[in-house]
Amino acid sequence: MQHGTYEHIAADMAGNVATIEVQRGPNNFVDTDMVAEIADALEVYDRTADVRAIVLCAEGKHFCAGADFGSRGPDGVARATKRGRHLYKEAQRLWRTGKPIVAAVHGAAVGAGVGLAVMADFRVACPEARFSTNFTRLGFHPGFGLTASLPRLIGTQNAAMMLYTGRRLTGEEALRIGLVDYLVPLDQVRAKALEVATEIAGSAPLAIVSTRETLRRGLADAVAQATEREYEEQDWLRTTADFKEGTKAMGERRAPNFAGR
Repeated sequence: MQHGTYEHIAADMAGNVATIEVQRGPNNFVDTDMVAEIADALEVYDRTADVRAIVLCAEGKHFCAGADFGSRGPDGVARATKRGRHLYKEAQRLWRTGKPIVAAVHGAAVGAGVGLAVMADFRVACPEARFSTNFTRLGFHPGFGLTASLPRLIGTQNAAMMLYTGRRLTGEEALRIGLVDYLVPLDQVRAKALEVATEIAGSAPLAIVSTRETLRRGLADAVAQATEREYEEQDWLRTTADFKEGTKAMGERRAPNFAGR
C-alpha cells in the first residue's frame, strides 16, 4: 500500500512493515528536500498504528553518496530547495521519530550518507558496500550529526579514525567495528533488512517504541546540539583555501594538496 505522494522517495507498507526508498539514483545525493521527505514519511508512520518497523533503502548504484557540493549555495542550502530550511534542521527531525528503522545499505554510503545509515537502529550491508566519512578529506568539518551519533555506535576511537582519515571501509570492516549488524550478498541486502524489520514487528508495538525511547534517550538532543556546532565549524571552513582544494581534488579524482589555510 502506497503512502503519500513524494518527489524524492517512495513510501509503502506491507503487513506491519513500511518501506521508505530513496529514489534519486544512481547516487542518491542528500539534499534538504530529500531528507525532509524521509522525515515527513517517518512522522506519518509514527501516527500509523499498523506500522511497527520501517526499512530504509535506496534505488540505484549507491545507498547515498553524500551531499552534492555542486548544487549547494555558500550557506550550505541546496540552491533548488523548496523547503528553504537548512539540511541539518530537517535531519534533526529524523532523530525525533519513534518507530524502529532498519537500513539496507548497498554500494557506497559517503558523508551524510553514513549519517543517514547511522540514524537507523540497525544496518544490513554487503561486502561491496563502502562507508566513508570523508569530510576532512574535503577540508571540511563532519556533519549530519555524525560527531554525536557515530561515537555512540562504534566507540570514540573507531569514530575518530573514520572522521580524521576519511578512509573507505569495506562491508567486512564495517561489520568488524559494529558499524553494520549483518553482512549478506548484495542481492539479499533488502530482503535481510525486511526480515529483521519483520522480526522486530513481531514484538509488542507499544513496548518496542517505549524501549527504543529509553535506549535512545537524549540522542536526538545530542544530535541537535552536534549539528549546531557542526554547522558553525563548516561555515568558516567553507571559506578556506583547503576546502576549495578539497572539493576541486574530489571532482578531479586526485589526492588533495592541503596548505593549512
